[in-house]
Amino acid sequence: MTESLFYFLSSLTLLCALMVVISKNPVHSVLFLIITFFTISGHYILLNAQFLAAVNIIVYAGAIMVLFLFVIMFLNMSKQTESHAKVSALSKIAGVIAGGLLFVVMIAALKDSDIEGYNPDTYNSQVGMVENLGQVLFTEYLLPFELASVLFLVAMVGAVMLGKKETGERHF
Repeated sequence: MTESLFYFLSSLTLLCALMVVISKNPVHSVLFLIITFFTISGHYILLNAQFLAAVNIIVYAGAIMVLFLFVIMFLNMSKQTESHAKVSALSKIAGVIAGGLLFVVMIAALKDSDIEGYNPDTYNSQVGMVENLGQVLFTEYLLPFELASVLFLVAMVGAVMLGKKETGERHF
C-alpha cells in the first residue's frame, strides 16, 4: 500500500511540476505549484515527518502561494498588456545549456551517493516526530534558534517602521 501511494504521489508531483513550467496562465501555474507542495507534504508523511509536512503546507502552500497570487493579480497581466516579444534564439540556446549543465551537476552529485536499504533492526520510527525535533532544536541548536528569532524580531520592527505613515505623507 505504501509503495503504491509513493508511486502515485511521485507521478502526481512530477506531472504538476511539469505543468507549473508548461502552463501559459500564471494563476494556473501557481495552482499547480500548490498541488505540488501538497504532494511533497504527502511524501513527508510517508517518511514519518509530520511536522515537516505541516510546516510545508502552512508556509509554502499557504503563505508563499498567497503572496505569489497577490503579486500576479496585482500586476494584472492580461493578453492586452503583455508584450508579444519573441524569445530570441540566443536565449533559448542559453536556457538549454544552463539546463544541461544543471543536469550534469546533478548526475555528478548523485553518482557516488550510497543509498541504504531499509533495515528493520536499526530503524527508528520516532525520527521525524515533533518531540524529537524540539529536543534537538532546544538543546544542540539553541543559540542559532535564538539568533534567528532576534533577526525576525528586528525585521518585523523594521517593517513596521518603514510602513508607518508620517503626518503629511501620502501612501498610494
